[in-house]
Amino acid sequence: MGEYAWPTGPEVPAAEAVRQSWAKTVVALPVGARVGGEVIGRRRFGAFIRVEGIPNAVALAEITAMAQGMELPPLHAHVEGTVIDHAHHNHQVKIRLPG
Repeated sequence: MGEYAWPTGPEVPAAEAVRQSWAKTVVALPVGARVGGEVIGRRRFGAFIRVEGIPNAVALAEITAMAQGMELPPLHAHVEGTVIDHAHHNHQVKIRLPG
């Protein structure tokens, strides 16, 4: 696996499960909520995070929402951030990492 990888493996919720749980995820993680989780994938545009305590929730910490000069966290790192938006079209919780 290279430095940048799509989320794969048993720790990644299935796309259909994420879609079916989306309404509950949005209610459980409103804008402004603090979240924590494990980095399960990295791309040049951001890090995918499996959110703790919310089954089938996937968050994306986009590089554009990070402090200037901040680097993407490595795979399997534990991170914490704040919910800043919900991407309904692809069922992702957008978060901002502190920095």
